[in-house]
Amino acid sequence: QLQLVESGGGLVQPGGSLRLSCVASGFRLDIYAIGWFRQAPGKEREEVSCISASSDTTNYANSVKGRFTISRDNAKNTVNLQMNSLKLEDTATYYCKRGIVCGAMGLDEYDDYWGQGTQVTVSS
Repeated sequence: QLQLVESGGGLVQPGGSLRLSCVASGFRLDIYAIGWFRQAPGKEREEVSCISASSDTTNYANSVKGRFTISRDNAKNTVNLQMNSLKLEDTATYYCKRGIVCGAMGLDEYDDYWGQGTQVTVSS
């Protein structure tokens, strides 16, 4: 059964860090590009970052450049998102999604499957 399970969210103060993980089951993660998306209450879902299947290409939204780092461990079927210097506006539910490619324009999405997401709350 296809699953993408996000974890690692939580409550953190501004300036803090979190590491999100996206674990795949039911399919091989290493043949897909993977993207991280987020959706804040009342806002549209937006792409945060993506990484190609081979890790040779990454892309970041301007709002997170220099603060977030995406990486993958294909042996563990996992993609991680290290989030540093968190800001109040990073508060959202974060989702991972598989794609065909990750390029300069972001993730070329493969299908409509979404995991359940993990909540990140940045608050003082």
